[in-house]
Amino acid sequence: MVEFPSKHVCLSEMETIELAKSFSENISASDVVVLIGELGSGKTFFIKHLLKCYGIQNVNSPTFAIVNEYNAKLNFYHFDFYRINKESELIEIGFNDYLVAENSVVLIEWGSLFPNLLPRRRTEISIKVNENFSRVFEFSKL
Repeated sequence: MVEFPSKHVCLSEMETIELAKSFSENISASDVVVLIGELGSGKTFFIKHLLKCYGIQNVNSPTFAIVNEYNAKLNFYHFDFYRINKESELIEIGFNDYLVAENSVVLIEWGSLFPNLLPRRRTEISIKVNENFSRVFEFSKL
């Protein structure tokens, strides 16, 4: 289980996978998790291994689909705001409905692009890439 707030340095993909597994113990229905990081920082990789903990395979980036839906013990809605141009695009696809869906968890990549749409109660994971390609994950609850 991950503590809040906390910072974790991952020197390898295996360490990132282990961190995702540990974080999976923090997940419960109605959670919103926002991942913030530059292109290639590992947002989708982290989510892919988080969802494997729930038996979900074949996780893909929703960059072009905007949202991917996965059903398991919990329903997961995986958003990617990267290609969204304005808030109204998210509102038109029912983004707010996803936030209140029963027995669900909302995962958002690039959430910092539209901070006005994010709920005040959320978990944020900031990912930074170091010069040696290690990753620093900072977890916080808002």
